[in-house]
Amino acid sequence: MQPVKWSTFLKDVLICSLGAYGGPEAHYGVFTDQMVIKKQYLSEDELVELIALTGILPGPSSTQTIVSIGYKMGGPVLALLTMLVWGLPAILFMTGLSFMYQFLSENRVDASGLRFIGPMAVGFIVVASYRIGKKVIKNKLTLLLFLLAMVITYFFRNAWVFPLVLVLGGITTTLASKEKDLWHHVKINPPYRYLITFAVIAIGSVLLNMVLDNRILYIFQSFYRYGYLVIGGGQVVIPYMFNDLVEGYRYMTADQFLTGFGIVQGIPGPMFSFSAYAGGMASRDLGPVVQILSGLAAGVGIFLPGILLIFFVYPVWSKIRTIKGIRLALSGITAVAGGLIAIAAFILMQSSGFSIENIVVLILTVVLLLTRKVPAPLIVFAAILAGFLI
Repeated sequence: MQPVKWSTFLKDVLICSLGAYGGPEAHYGVFTDQMVIKKQYLSEDELVELIALTGILPGPSSTQTIVSIGYKMGGPVLALLTMLVWGLPAILFMTGLSFMYQFLSENRVDASGLRFIGPMAVGFIVVASYRIGKKVIKNKLTLLLFLLAMVITYFFRNAWVFPLVLVLGGITTTLASKEKDLWHHVKINPPYRYLITFAVIAIGSVLLNMVLDNRILYIFQSFYRYGYLVIGGGQVVIPYMFNDLVEGYRYMTADQFLTGFGIVQGIPGPMFSFSAYAGGMASRDLGPVVQILSGLAAGVGIFLPGILLIFFVYPVWSKIRTIKGIRLALSGITAVAGGLIAIAAFILMQSSGFSIENIVVLILTVVLLLTRKVPAPLIVFAAILAGFLI
């Protein structure tokens, strides 16, 4: 692949950020459209492998996926810039939103104008699962794994189920293979500095909180913990936050918490950016400066563990994926990942509702994406505009 200008790549990351609504599964549809189909920074096979890899790791999976693409294109520096362009707009917006709760509640801001975002996001997922399915379903076994992943994760949505079915998919295709000499030695030089940094921050922040009584430090430590304990998207981390911030320390009411979570569904970017709202709300009694710093500390805290882990894992992954046994495992892992994305379309459509207007929005989104003539941000804008006009 020809070297790409960093400014060009980061512009494409910004396009993804502005068009990424609806959680990780919908984000993958945007990545497929912009990074694979339009710009060909990586193949669909490589994207599905990254989705599978980040599905196993703790942290925000779609953020780790796009950061991995940045690492592939330009190493750790471009990966860090990718993270900033991808996540910072949403983090700043949600930090600001923590100041707006009183205004929103007093004026009863009507969120019905955002009602078409759900079925539109499902359209992105449908197209992504269609394209990915064509790549990962190669025989009867991968078709079976694809379908089983859909069925299992429809009925069992616990966080631990997703990495488990991914790993089992890889083991299944490896054991089913009749090929020989599956394993060979590969020389790797893991960048342990990232793993050490991850551990030092995790342990150090806990120890500092035992000594110091500082709200910002507590917020950072808490959200850093959420970041390394959660596997999956933004929806998975919500129960942890609610238990600590609402039921435990009572930094906000349940209504205030859910207001922010509802609004983050309607803005582009990673859903983990909700942490900036929650962090700001948790410190609003200490003045605006502390509130802003707490929001930013929460945003940095929740993203940092996953980014450090992907910085450690990705260089190793790029080497071990060349081993034949790993390649065979990947065929099962990617088939399962394809199934996870496919069933997500149905689950999210259920939550949006199978009304006539939602089905029309879904079909129009799929048609526009398959024509490849309408940019993703314009589709998103059209869905929001239609919601307020109709």
